[in-house]
Amino acid sequence: MRIKLKIAYDGRSLDGWQSQPSGNTVQDRLEKAAAETAKEPVRIHGSGRTDAGVHAIAQVAHFDAPEHLTMNPFNWVPALNTKLPASIRVLEAEETKTDFHARFSATGKTYHYDICTEPVLSPFRAGLAWHLPRQLDPHLLEDALTTTLGRHSFEAFAAKRGNETEDTDYHRALTRASLESLDYGWRLTWSGDGFLYKMVRLLTGGVIQVAQGRLRLDDFALLLDQPSGLAHGRAPFCAPADGLYLESVDY
Repeated sequence: MRIKLKIAYDGRSLDGWQSQPSGNTVQDRLEKAAAETAKEPVRIHGSGRTDAGVHAIAQVAHFDAPEHLTMNPFNWVPALNTKLPASIRVLEAEETKTDFHARFSATGKTYHYDICTEPVLSPFRAGLAWHLPRQLDPHLLEDALTTTLGRHSFEAFAAKRGNETEDTDYHRALTRASLESLDYGWRLTWSGDGFLYKMVRLLTGGVIQVAQGRLRLDDFALLLDQPSGLAHGRAPFCAPADGLYLESVDY
């Protein structure tokens, strides 16, 4: 039985999604909890990696339950949660098709990024929002966001992992890049058919630089659609992990 999970986590105390020697990642914690339940190793596949400090409201993952287990899929929710730290919670568990894959079946994702513009960052938002008390222009911010919509090469907004090749495709299509006000600042929402490594954080850093008058909108726009391997510029600033949330995954 293939089980699909919906997971939420507070990334402040975690080393990201992907398994690491530290054992302090979401994947490591989930696999340990699943192995304790199944009494044998269980491999869990996520929809994608999130960096250390990044949060998730609805990350999606899947695993194949060992054949000897006859648990109702829903029972995996309490079985896993009783073994997980409070910073990670399985919200839903359901049986899915055997050809479903949390990563490769995904058709799109939505992230949001929270920014606190108050003079003093509340201790209850520390690690949950980017503190930017310096004034920014919301109209310039919206103009920069609109510039990113559509299908572009986002090579200038992709951090390098070291495994890139000449055939690496940096093209992605953004369907939403919006701004809304919060009681304490702003929320940027990004939706698209896929995101490159640190793409949301680099895009967020770029549009904020425009909104603060540190980067001309025309220069920001020039970073899009540069010929692969010939990028004359890189995104000027990577926003911190603090304010980034994986909101949803589409299938």
